[in-house]
Amino acid sequence: MNSDREHRDKVGAGRAASTFKRMERMPVLLVMLYLGLIGITVLFVVLVAAYARLRYTNDAPVGVYPFPRYFSLSTIVLLVSSYTISQAKRLYQQDDMQNLVRCLGATLLLSSIFAGLQLLGWHELRNQGVILSDPNSASGTFIYLISGLHIVHLMGGMLFLLALLLRTLHASRDGVRTLVFIRNPYRRLQLHMITVYWHFIDVLWVVLFAAFLFLY
Repeated sequence: MNSDREHRDKVGAGRAASTFKRMERMPVLLVMLYLGLIGITVLFVVLVAAYARLRYTNDAPVGVYPFPRYFSLSTIVLLVSSYTISQAKRLYQQDDMQNLVRCLGATLLLSSIFAGLQLLGWHELRNQGVILSDPNSASGTFIYLISGLHIVHLMGGMLFLLALLLRTLHASRDGVRTLVFIRNPYRRLQLHMITVYWHFIDVLWVVLFAAFLFLY
């Protein structure tokens, strides 16, 4: 029995050591990204919890106003953008720079449409009487705040995506630059980071959208 326990301890220690080795080999920028995503998650969990608590504390009725249809449309657009960005890795591995440019450009365009639809959703809220500056509509303020913060984080990703798109477009116009771009591990890391971030932003919005449906 002691030998079995010693064997399990060795196996556990080996797995822990392997995990730490993988973490040590992970690029610093990727570690910083993951830490940032954890921080963003905590921020939105706190905001949604505060919004839910305010709704139930005030015993406000749910479903009084129709949910903004533009929020629903924007969710579909963002999910489509998640699909387009997911194709980027495959195109990069295939050295297909032209389609990679189209893929990144389509993702950037879809994210811009998403932001515009969100603003139209705010307009719907205002037409329903949910006004940001209204002190009697604190729960409505949370909708603007949470949606606005999500757009801010999305725009951060859009700026990074735009920079990567311009570099990709520049490299695609010359065979030598294309070869250097494809063989550059930093570009590969950038593409991986924006893909991870984009999927995170998409999943985050889907969760927020579900919370709004339940609480609005």
